[in-house]
Amino acid sequence: MEDKKVNQGISNTVNEQVRKLESLFPSVVKDGEVDFEALKEELGKFAEVDSEKYELTWAGKKRAKKIAKEDVVGRTLKYIPEESKNADTTENLYIEGDNLEVLKLLRQNYYGMIKMIYIDPPYNTGNDFIYKDSFTMSSSEADIADGSRDELGERYVINYSSQNRFHANWLNMLYPRLLISKDFLHDKGVIFISIDDNEMSDLKKICDEIFGESNFIAEFVVASNSTKNNSKYVSISHEYILCYAKNKANLQEEWKVKKNNVDEYYSRAMQLVKKGLDQETIHEELLTLVKYPRFYDLDHYTYADEKGIYQTDNPGGVSNGNIESEIIHPVTKKACAKPNGGWRYKEDELRRMEREGLLAFGADETVVPRVKRYLSDYIYQVPKSVLFFDSQGSTKWLKSNRIPFDFAKAVELMKYIISISDEDAIVLDYFSGSASTAHGVFRQNIEDNGRRKFILVQLPEICEDKCETSTKAYNNICEIGKERIRIAGDIIKQENIDADIDVGFKVFRVADTNIKWNSLMDEGQIDLTQIEMTPDQLDFMPGANDVDIVYELMLRQRDVPLSESLDQLSDIGDRTYLYAGSFLVCLETEITEKLIGKLAELDPLPIKFIFRDSAFRDDIALKDETFRRLKALVEKNAGTNKPAYTVEFI
Repeated sequence: MEDKKVNQGISNTVNEQVRKLESLFPSVVKDGEVDFEALKEELGKFAEVDSEKYELTWAGKKRAKKIAKEDVVGRTLKYIPEESKNADTTENLYIEGDNLEVLKLLRQNYYGMIKMIYIDPPYNTGNDFIYKDSFTMSSSEADIADGSRDELGERYVINYSSQNRFHANWLNMLYPRLLISKDFLHDKGVIFISIDDNEMSDLKKICDEIFGESNFIAEFVVASNSTKNNSKYVSISHEYILCYAKNKANLQEEWKVKKNNVDEYYSRAMQLVKKGLDQETIHEELLTLVKYPRFYDLDHYTYADEKGIYQTDNPGGVSNGNIESEIIHPVTKKACAKPNGGWRYKEDELRRMEREGLLAFGADETVVPRVKRYLSDYIYQVPKSVLFFDSQGSTKWLKSNRIPFDFAKAVELMKYIISISDEDAIVLDYFSGSASTAHGVFRQNIEDNGRRKFILVQLPEICEDKCETSTKAYNNICEIGKERIRIAGDIIKQENIDADIDVGFKVFRVADTNIKWNSLMDEGQIDLTQIEMTPDQLDFMPGANDVDIVYELMLRQRDVPLSESLDQLSDIGDRTYLYAGSFLVCLETEITEKLIGKLAELDPLPIKFIFRDSAFRDDIALKDETFRRLKALVEKNAGTNKPAYTVEFI
């Protein structure tokens, strides 16, 4: 029997691509290697006119692409239960660490599962943090390379505009992250990227390259009521959001979003109706709300009654309209004046509108009745490419809750974007900042009873002056983000007591591996006596705990979210765990026939078993029997959908 070992690597994306290529062109992959000449023939072997071609290139591009393909070794995600909220039930994740490492660590678990990615990367203004992606560089080497030492050692540097590679540095930071993002996207997934003028043109080019020009959806212009007075020529009061699909052809359904600020407008109108004001007063009051650009798509909905907000529409104007029908005024009881050319509606439709109160009458019968068009029937629209949102609202909200963070993304903007996603989508944001994305997910789920989940990733950047407030000090941005999610969730629950909404989150932090993937036995550092006395020394790092070991093993499983349940099977052993009801991890120091018998009786049976090699000691027969017995049971239960393997060892 050849043992199936748990792979130390998180995911080999090169092999993934080779397998995909083989499925398209079987003849070009030979013994696992790509025959590039054969591939050229399959593609028609069209020679270029010369060596020049249209593309964006810069210093470091090849290395950035190479970084995206490299595995992350010796790193894992450590579960932090004391900083989590509703950890036993939540499906939301908050992860602290460098987002390139985190994306690589999560790639197996969420490959092709993310319906929406939103990121707001550092804008290349000359002072923003640019992530350093050489994870093996020492702090001293970073000092020599950059001439300065940052708070996190070598994880990020300041990209001064005076540097020769000002644009290249920024592109080298973002390019590998976008390459990996594509792996996460569902076939119907989309990515939204906020950006300003500094790198808009370059970002568009690399997105065309990564996601394909044919998958470009829109370049949204986000106009706000704040300005950036960084120019003596123009005061900039807008930003951009680029949107691309994984495969635009799969987005068959028409996108629908609520009209801008419709909830605020609707709420104000209903307040006026409850006061018993007459229609003209309501009309004048509502008109005061539409003087601002953000209400541009509501400026005709200036009347309201107990059914809601409506605008009035001309009921006539068609030359061959209904000339005969009469509408009786509800007060004067006389026939109302008819529109020129007659009614545009047939008799049955006119009577229905009259019966259902869809006609707005004048003071008397001399005024032609108009048709009511309720906003509730036209509340959704295809997103417009120019968006108006109050950019200061989030900052004011944070300050009102004593959370120090300037220039947070508008929650209404985030809610608007998130509303495009499916109601059960996972939303990924790996530049999460103050966690506006989580806040937007909560708000949108409340509005449409959605079950969206979020995965937020943030580098623990040190706060200036400890971000002290009158009540609390925050050491880094992650502390601010987590506090914002806690407070926003609490407020949502208080305002919606009966709502079934997930406002919790599980916290993970990037850390060193818990597992000795390369056996120290081979290096002669541990002898058999030590193993007998302290068996964990062979397999695990000092201080490693079982929960973190299980999560590290789960990072190597395909399509297994980190939000699933983890149960200890105490009736089997003190160190046997079941993850997601399907993956059994046995960390017992000794495997016996009795223990294997208990595992074989589990119902339902797990789809995979993971054991410690060292727990079998020198009982090769027991190990062989364990493998065969459990593998046969799982394959029998799996029917025709048999997994490739079911038992692994560490």
